Amino acid sequence: MKSSWRFVAAGMVSVWIAGIAYAVKPSAQAVIPSPPPGAIAGTFFKNVTTSTLKTLTVDDFIAAMGVMSGALGWDCADCHPGAGTDTVDWVFDTRVKRTARRMVEMVDAINKAQFGGAQKVTCWTCHHGRDIPASSIMLDKLYEAPNDELDDLVVQDKDQPPATQILDKYIAAVGGAQRLSGLTSYIATGTSLGFGEFGGTADFTIFAKAPGKRTTLINYKDHPDRGESLWTVNGSTGTVKTPRALLRDYTIVGEELDGQMFEAKLAFPGGIKDALTNWRTGQPRAIGSKDYNVVQGSGPRGFLATLYFDQDTGLLARMVRYGSSPVGHVLTQTDYADYRDVNGIKFPFSYKFSWLDGRFSATLKEVKVNTPIDDARFGKPQ
Repeated sequence: MKSSWRFVAAGMVSVWIAGIAYAVKPSAQAVIPSPPPGAIAGTFFKNVTTSTLKTLTVDDFIAAMGVMSGALGWDCADCHPGAGTDTVDWVFDTRVKRTARRMVEMVDAINKAQFGGAQKVTCWTCHHGRDIPASSIMLDKLYEAPNDELDDLVVQDKDQPPATQILDKYIAAVGGAQRLSGLTSYIATGTSLGFGEFGGTADFTIFAKAPGKRTTLINYKDHPDRGESLWTVNGSTGTVKTPRALLRDYTIVGEELDGQMFEAKLAFPGGIKDALTNWRTGQPRAIGSKDYNVVQGSGPRGFLATLYFDQDTGLLARMVRYGSSPVGHVLTQTDYADYRDVNGIKFPFSYKFSWLDGRFSATLKEVKVNTPIDDARFGKPQ
Protein backbone atom coordinates (compact mmCIF):
# COMPACT_ATOMS: atom_id res chain seq x y z
CA MET A 1 0.00 0.00 0.00
CA LYS A 2 2.67 2.35 -0.71
CA SER A 3 2.27 5.02 -3.34
CA SER A 4 -0.98 6.05 -1.82
CA TRP A 5 0.85 6.75 1.42
CA ARG A 6 4.08 8.09 0.03
CA PHE A 7 5.81 10.44 2.49
CA VAL A 8 8.14 12.53 0.36
CA ALA A 9 9.92 14.18 3.22
CA ALA A 10 12.13 12.39 5.63
CA GLY A 11 13.16 15.77 6.94
CA MET A 12 12.10 19.37 7.43
CA VAL A 13 8.93 19.75 5.38
CA SER A 14 7.12 16.53 6.41
CA VAL A 15 4.69 16.36 3.48
CA TRP A 16 2.90 13.18 2.38
CA ILE A 17 2.94 13.69 -1.36
CA ALA A 18 0.17 11.21 -2.02
CA GLY A 19 -0.61 10.15 1.45
CA ILE A 20 -2.51 10.43 4.66
CA ALA A 21 -0.81 13.22 6.54
CA TYR A 22 1.51 16.18 6.52
CA ALA A 23 2.77 18.50 9.21
CA VAL A 24 1.53 21.81 7.83
CA LYS A 25 -2.03 23.12 8.03
CA PRO A 26 -4.54 21.78 5.46
CA SER A 27 -4.90 25.18 3.81
CA ALA A 28 -1.13 25.46 3.37
CA GLN A 29 -0.76 22.53 0.98
CA ALA A 30 -0.81 23.38 -2.69
CA VAL A 31 -3.14 20.96 -4.48
CA ILE A 32 -2.68 19.56 -7.97
CA PRO A 33 -5.88 18.69 -9.87
CA SER A 34 -6.67 14.99 -10.15
CA PRO A 35 -4.97 13.55 -13.25
CA PRO A 36 -7.11 11.65 -15.76
CA PRO A 37 -6.50 7.87 -15.83
CA GLY A 38 -3.19 7.07 -17.50
CA ALA A 39 -2.07 10.70 -17.72
CA ILE A 40 1.58 11.05 -18.76
CA ALA A 41 3.94 13.07 -16.57
CA GLY A 42 5.51 14.99 -19.45
CA THR A 43 2.08 16.19 -20.51
CA PHE A 44 0.29 16.59 -17.18
CA PHE A 45 3.11 18.37 -15.35
CA LYS A 46 4.99 21.38 -16.61
CA ASN A 47 8.72 21.20 -17.18
CA VAL A 48 9.20 17.41 -16.87
CA THR A 49 11.74 16.91 -19.65
CA THR A 50 13.99 14.02 -18.62
CA SER A 51 13.72 11.33 -21.30
CA THR A 52 13.01 8.38 -19.01
CA LEU A 53 10.71 10.26 -16.62
CA LYS A 54 8.51 12.29 -18.95
CA THR A 55 7.00 9.13 -20.47
CA LEU A 56 5.88 7.74 -17.09
CA THR A 57 2.30 7.91 -15.92
CA VAL A 58 1.66 10.47 -13.20
CA ASP A 59 1.62 8.03 -10.28
CA ASP A 60 4.72 6.19 -11.55
CA PHE A 61 6.46 9.56 -11.91
CA ILE A 62 5.62 10.43 -8.30
CA ALA A 63 6.99 7.01 -7.28
CA ALA A 64 10.24 7.76 -9.10
CA MET A 65 10.52 11.04 -7.17
CA GLY A 66 10.29 8.96 -3.98
CA VAL A 67 13.14 6.74 -5.20
CA MET A 68 15.32 9.76 -5.85
CA SER A 69 14.57 11.49 -2.54
CA GLY A 70 15.18 8.25 -0.63
CA ALA A 71 18.49 7.66 -2.40
CA LEU A 72 19.80 11.11 -1.44
CA GLY A 73 18.13 11.43 1.95
CA TRP A 74 16.33 14.55 0.71
CA ASP A 75 12.75 15.80 0.66
CA CYS A 76 10.63 17.73 -1.86
CA ALA A 77 11.81 21.14 -0.71
CA ASP A 78 15.42 20.37 -1.56
CA CYS A 79 14.51 20.62 -5.25
CA HIS A 80 11.17 22.48 -5.24
CA PRO A 81 11.06 25.85 -3.43
CA GLY A 82 8.23 26.07 -0.92
CA ALA A 83 7.20 22.41 -1.16
CA GLY A 84 4.62 21.68 1.52
CA THR A 85 3.14 25.18 1.41
CA ASP A 86 0.78 27.13 -0.83
CA THR A 87 3.74 29.05 -2.26
CA VAL A 88 5.45 26.02 -3.78
CA ASP A 89 6.88 26.45 -7.26
CA TRP A 90 7.10 22.99 -8.84
CA VAL A 91 8.15 24.36 -12.23
CA PHE A 92 11.06 26.60 -11.25
CA ASP A 93 14.43 25.18 -12.33
CA THR A 94 16.71 25.18 -9.32
CA ARG A 95 20.35 24.21 -9.66
CA VAL A 96 19.73 20.85 -8.01
CA LYS A 97 16.82 20.11 -10.36
CA ARG A 98 19.06 20.67 -13.34
CA THR A 99 21.71 18.45 -11.78
CA ALA A 100 19.12 15.77 -11.06
CA ARG A 101 18.08 15.72 -14.72
CA ARG A 102 21.68 15.15 -15.78
CA MET A 103 22.06 12.35 -13.24
CA VAL A 104 18.89 10.58 -14.42
CA GLU A 105 20.08 10.73 -18.02
CA MET A 106 23.52 9.48 -16.90
CA VAL A 107 22.00 6.47 -15.12
CA ASP A 108 20.05 5.57 -18.27
CA ALA A 109 23.11 6.00 -20.49
CA ILE A 110 25.30 3.80 -18.27
CA ASN A 111 22.74 1.01 -18.15
CA LYS A 112 22.28 1.09 -21.92
CA ALA A 113 25.98 1.29 -22.76
CA GLN A 114 27.36 -1.11 -20.16
CA PHE A 115 24.52 -3.50 -19.27
CA GLY A 116 22.44 -3.86 -22.40
CA GLY A 117 19.64 -1.77 -20.93
CA ALA A 118 19.30 -3.87 -17.74
CA GLN A 119 18.91 -1.75 -14.63
CA LYS A 120 22.19 -2.40 -12.83
CA VAL A 121 22.90 1.20 -11.84
CA THR A 122 20.40 3.35 -9.91
CA CYS A 123 20.51 6.52 -7.81
CA TRP A 124 21.16 4.40 -4.71
CA THR A 125 24.16 2.69 -6.35
CA CYS A 126 26.27 5.77 -5.66
CA HIS A 127 24.42 7.98 -3.21
CA HIS A 128 23.44 5.66 -0.33
CA GLY A 129 21.51 8.39 1.47
CA ARG A 130 24.07 11.14 0.77
CA ASP A 131 23.73 14.10 -1.57
CA ILE A 132 27.41 13.79 -2.55
CA PRO A 133 28.49 10.14 -2.91
CA ALA A 134 31.35 8.99 -0.70
CA SER A 135 34.62 8.10 -2.43
CA SER A 136 36.20 5.85 0.19
CA ILE A 137 35.19 3.42 2.89
CA MET A 138 35.80 4.24 6.54
CA LEU A 139 38.40 1.78 7.75
CA ASP A 140 36.50 1.23 11.00
CA LYS A 141 33.56 -0.01 8.90
CA LEU A 142 35.82 -2.28 6.87
CA TYR A 143 36.64 -4.35 9.95
CA GLU A 144 33.15 -4.38 11.47
CA ALA A 145 30.01 -6.31 10.51
CA PRO A 146 29.57 -7.22 6.82
CA ASN A 147 27.48 -4.96 4.61
CA ASP A 148 23.84 -5.88 5.24
CA GLU A 149 22.43 -4.59 1.95
CA LEU A 150 20.58 -7.23 -0.04
CA ASP A 151 20.23 -7.88 -3.75
CA ASP A 152 16.77 -7.07 -5.08
CA LEU A 153 16.79 -10.12 -7.33
CA VAL A 154 16.73 -13.48 -5.55
CA VAL A 155 18.65 -16.23 -7.34
CA GLN A 156 17.63 -19.86 -6.85
CA ASP A 157 19.80 -21.57 -4.23
CA LYS A 158 20.06 -25.28 -5.00
CA ASP A 159 20.72 -26.05 -1.33
CA GLN A 160 17.37 -24.63 -0.22
CA PRO A 161 13.92 -26.26 -0.37
CA PRO A 162 11.95 -25.61 -3.58
CA ALA A 163 9.64 -22.62 -3.46
CA THR A 164 6.52 -24.77 -3.80
CA GLN A 165 7.47 -26.68 -0.63
CA ILE A 166 7.79 -23.46 1.38
CA LEU A 167 4.54 -22.07 -0.03
CA ASP A 168 2.72 -25.33 0.72
CA LYS A 169 4.00 -25.19 4.31
CA TYR A 170 2.61 -21.66 4.58
CA ILE A 171 -0.78 -22.72 3.22
CA ALA A 172 -0.90 -25.54 5.77
CA ALA A 173 0.19 -23.21 8.59
CA VAL A 174 -2.61 -20.69 8.06
CA GLY A 175 -5.37 -23.27 7.81
CA GLY A 176 -4.83 -25.72 4.97
CA ALA A 177 -5.88 -25.68 1.32
CA GLN A 178 -9.37 -27.04 1.92
CA ARG A 179 -10.34 -24.51 4.56
CA LEU A 180 -8.72 -21.65 2.68
CA SER A 181 -10.69 -22.54 -0.46
CA GLY A 182 -13.82 -21.64 1.48
CA LEU A 183 -12.56 -18.16 2.36
CA THR A 184 -14.30 -15.80 -0.03
CA SER A 185 -14.23 -12.49 1.84
CA TYR A 186 -13.37 -10.84 5.13
CA ILE A 187 -13.52 -7.52 6.93
CA ALA A 188 -10.65 -6.72 9.31
CA THR A 189 -11.00 -3.79 11.70
CA GLY A 190 -8.62 -2.15 14.14
CA THR A 191 -6.51 0.96 14.60
CA SER A 192 -3.49 2.49 12.91
CA LEU A 193 -0.74 4.80 14.08
CA GLY A 194 1.31 6.90 11.71
CA PHE A 195 5.09 7.30 11.78
CA GLY A 196 5.96 9.78 14.50
CA GLU A 197 2.36 9.46 15.72
CA PHE A 198 1.25 12.28 13.40
CA GLY A 199 -2.48 12.74 13.79
CA GLY A 200 -2.82 10.19 16.58
CA THR A 201 -4.73 6.93 16.29
CA ALA A 202 -7.08 6.25 13.38
CA ASP A 203 -9.67 3.60 12.60
CA PHE A 204 -8.26 1.04 10.20
CA THR A 205 -10.31 -1.32 8.03
CA ILE A 206 -9.46 -3.84 5.31
CA PHE A 207 -12.23 -5.13 3.03
CA ALA A 208 -11.12 -8.15 0.98
CA LYS A 209 -13.06 -10.23 -1.52
CA ALA A 210 -11.83 -13.01 -3.77
CA PRO A 211 -10.60 -12.87 -6.39
CA GLY A 212 -8.38 -9.81 -6.30
CA LYS A 213 -10.54 -7.18 -4.63
CA ARG A 214 -9.28 -5.16 -1.70
CA THR A 215 -9.99 -1.80 -0.08
CA THR A 216 -8.14 -0.17 2.78
CA LEU A 217 -9.79 2.59 4.74
CA ILE A 218 -8.21 4.94 7.29
CA ASN A 219 -10.47 7.33 9.17
CA TYR A 220 -9.45 9.78 11.91
CA LYS A 221 -12.82 9.93 13.66
CA ASP A 222 -11.50 12.30 16.33
CA HIS A 223 -10.02 14.62 13.69
CA PRO A 224 -12.67 15.18 10.99
CA ASP A 225 -10.45 17.80 9.37
CA ARG A 226 -8.13 15.01 8.29
CA GLY A 227 -10.86 13.37 6.24
CA GLU A 228 -11.08 9.77 5.14
CA SER A 229 -8.43 8.01 3.06
CA LEU A 230 -9.27 5.12 0.73
CA TRP A 231 -7.26 2.75 -1.45
CA THR A 232 -9.20 0.38 -3.68
CA VAL A 233 -8.41 -2.32 -6.21
CA ASN A 234 -11.11 -4.34 -7.93
CA GLY A 235 -9.13 -6.97 -9.81
CA SER A 236 -8.27 -4.84 -12.84
CA THR A 237 -8.19 -1.18 -11.81
CA GLY A 238 -7.35 0.75 -8.68
CA THR A 239 -7.99 4.19 -7.25
CA VAL A 240 -6.79 6.37 -4.39
CA LYS A 241 -8.57 9.09 -2.45
CA THR A 242 -6.56 11.02 0.14
CA PRO A 243 -8.17 14.32 1.14
CA ARG A 244 -5.05 16.05 2.48
CA ALA A 245 -2.60 14.94 -0.17
CA LEU A 246 -0.98 16.62 -3.14
CA LEU A 247 -2.81 14.27 -5.52
CA ARG A 248 -6.11 13.73 -3.77
CA ASP A 249 -8.10 11.45 -6.07
CA TYR A 250 -6.58 9.49 -8.92
CA THR A 251 -6.47 6.16 -10.74
CA ILE A 252 -3.39 4.04 -10.11
CA VAL A 253 -1.68 2.32 -13.02
CA GLY A 254 1.72 0.81 -13.73
CA GLU A 255 3.95 -0.40 -10.92
CA GLU A 256 1.63 0.61 -8.09
CA LEU A 257 -1.37 -1.14 -9.62
CA ASP A 258 0.77 -4.28 -10.01
CA GLY A 259 1.68 -4.05 -6.33
CA GLN A 260 -1.85 -3.41 -5.11
CA MET A 261 -3.21 -6.29 -7.18
CA PHE A 262 -0.57 -8.63 -5.79
CA GLU A 263 -1.45 -7.65 -2.23
CA ALA A 264 -5.13 -8.26 -2.99
CA LYS A 265 -4.24 -11.79 -4.09
CA LEU A 266 -1.93 -12.27 -1.12
CA ALA A 267 -4.91 -11.52 1.12
CA PHE A 268 -6.20 -15.00 0.22
CA PRO A 269 -3.29 -17.38 0.97
CA GLY A 270 -4.88 -20.40 -0.71
CA GLY A 271 -4.07 -18.90 -4.12
CA ILE A 272 -0.60 -17.63 -3.34
CA LYS A 273 1.17 -19.93 -5.81
CA ASP A 274 -0.80 -18.41 -8.68
CA ALA A 275 -0.23 -14.81 -7.57
CA LEU A 276 3.17 -14.63 -9.31
CA THR A 277 5.30 -16.74 -11.63
CA ASN A 278 8.88 -18.07 -11.62
CA TRP A 279 8.92 -18.69 -7.85
CA ARG A 280 12.44 -19.33 -6.56
CA THR A 281 14.11 -19.86 -3.18
CA GLY A 282 17.17 -17.88 -2.19
CA GLN A 283 19.55 -18.08 0.71
CA PRO A 284 17.91 -17.49 4.11
CA ARG A 285 17.80 -13.86 5.21
CA ALA A 286 17.64 -12.41 8.69
CA ILE A 287 15.07 -10.23 10.36
CA GLY A 288 16.74 -9.16 13.56
CA SER A 289 18.62 -12.16 14.91
CA LYS A 290 16.47 -14.83 13.25
CA ASP A 291 16.84 -16.40 9.81
CA TYR A 292 13.84 -16.82 7.50
CA ASN A 293 13.22 -18.79 4.33
CA VAL A 294 13.10 -16.42 1.37
CA VAL A 295 10.96 -16.97 -1.72
CA GLN A 296 10.64 -14.55 -4.62
CA GLY A 297 8.22 -14.44 -7.54
CA SER A 298 7.94 -12.33 -10.68
CA GLY A 299 5.04 -10.38 -12.14
CA PRO A 300 4.28 -8.09 -15.08
CA ARG A 301 6.49 -5.16 -16.13
CA GLY A 302 9.43 -6.30 -14.01
CA PHE A 303 7.43 -6.51 -10.78
CA LEU A 304 9.04 -8.60 -8.02
CA ALA A 305 7.93 -9.68 -4.54
CA THR A 306 10.12 -11.30 -1.89
CA LEU A 307 8.43 -13.22 0.94
CA TYR A 308 10.05 -14.14 4.25
CA PHE A 309 8.67 -17.26 5.96
CA ASP A 310 9.33 -18.37 9.53
CA GLN A 311 11.44 -21.53 9.31
CA ASP A 312 9.68 -23.06 12.31
CA THR A 313 6.01 -22.10 11.92
CA GLY A 314 5.91 -21.59 8.16
CA LEU A 315 4.03 -18.30 8.63
CA LEU A 316 4.67 -15.23 6.49
CA ALA A 317 6.67 -12.63 8.42
CA ARG A 318 7.56 -10.07 5.74
CA MET A 319 6.69 -9.10 2.20
CA VAL A 320 8.84 -6.73 0.14
CA ARG A 321 7.59 -5.71 -3.28
CA TYR A 322 9.60 -4.00 -5.97
CA GLY A 323 8.03 -1.83 -8.66
CA SER A 324 9.99 -0.66 -11.68
CA SER A 325 11.14 2.90 -12.26
CA PRO A 326 13.92 4.40 -14.41
CA VAL A 327 15.94 5.40 -11.33
CA GLY A 328 15.61 2.27 -9.18
CA HIS A 329 13.04 -0.02 -7.62
CA VAL A 330 10.05 1.44 -5.80
CA LEU A 331 10.00 -0.49 -2.51
CA THR A 332 7.12 -1.35 -0.21
CA GLN A 333 7.50 -3.60 2.84
CA THR A 334 4.85 -5.14 5.08
CA ASP A 335 5.72 -7.01 8.27
CA TYR A 336 3.17 -9.43 9.74
CA ALA A 337 2.96 -10.69 13.31
CA ASP A 338 0.58 -11.85 16.06
CA TYR A 339 -1.23 -14.51 14.04
CA ARG A 340 -4.57 -15.51 15.56
CA ASP A 341 -7.10 -18.17 14.70
CA VAL A 342 -10.38 -16.98 13.18
CA ASN A 343 -12.75 -19.82 12.25
CA GLY A 344 -9.81 -22.14 11.65
CA ILE A 345 -7.76 -19.66 9.60
CA LYS A 346 -4.82 -17.71 10.98
CA PHE A 347 -4.73 -14.00 10.28
CA PRO A 348 -1.96 -11.57 11.28
CA PHE A 349 -3.32 -9.06 13.77
CA SER A 350 -0.24 -6.83 13.69
CA TYR A 351 1.06 -5.02 10.59
CA LYS A 352 3.90 -2.64 9.98
CA PHE A 353 3.95 -0.87 6.63
CA SER A 354 7.17 0.74 5.38
CA TRP A 355 7.98 2.41 2.09
CA LEU A 356 10.60 4.74 0.70
CA ASP A 357 9.43 7.80 2.58
CA GLY A 358 7.66 6.68 5.74
CA ARG A 359 5.93 3.96 7.71
CA PHE A 360 2.97 3.26 9.97
CA SER A 361 1.58 0.36 11.96
CA ALA A 362 -1.86 -1.21 12.32
CA THR A 363 -3.30 -3.45 15.00
CA LEU A 364 -6.46 -5.46 14.32
CA LYS A 365 -9.19 -6.00 16.88
CA GLU A 366 -11.51 -8.23 14.86
CA VAL A 367 -11.70 -10.20 11.62
CA LYS A 368 -15.06 -11.31 10.23
CA VAL A 369 -14.83 -13.97 7.51
CA ASN A 370 -17.18 -14.63 4.58
CA THR A 371 -19.12 -11.47 5.31
CA PRO A 372 -21.10 -10.11 2.33
CA ILE A 373 -19.35 -7.08 0.80
CA ASP A 374 -20.96 -5.03 -1.95
CA ASP A 375 -18.74 -4.76 -5.04
CA ALA A 376 -19.28 -1.01 -4.90
CA ARG A 377 -16.90 -1.02 -1.92
CA PHE A 378 -14.06 -1.73 -4.39
CA GLY A 379 -15.02 0.87 -6.97
CA LYS A 380 -13.84 4.41 -7.50
CA PRO A 381 -14.16 6.36 -4.23
CA GLN A 382 -16.88 8.98 -4.16
